Amino acid sequence: MTSKQRAILKGAAMKIQPIFQIGKGSLTPEITTAIAEALEARELIKINVLKNCLDDTNVIAQMLAERTHSTLVQVIGKKIVLYKPAADPKGRKYE
Repeated sequence: MTSKQRAILKGAAMKIQPIFQIGKGSLTPEITTAIAEALEARELIKINVLKNCLDDTNVIAQMLAERTHSTLVQVIGKKIVLYKPAADPKGRKYE
């Protein structure tokens, strides 16, 4: 991913709300599956890590990116932004 593509995704991520929250249960298989499904539908998602989660946000972000086969766009504080392009090139919102 180029820096220009990353900048476009960061700008788009500023306008969206987090759709998942990760709490003290940290990453469970159910959350990972739900995030993977959301990435298929939306391409770009934002995730909020709650204060009661004991794991490091950067570690969670890396694990999610690996498990969902997505790209980690950014981690700001307790917010994670992930991107996975749509399988159909015609359905892609972000290029």
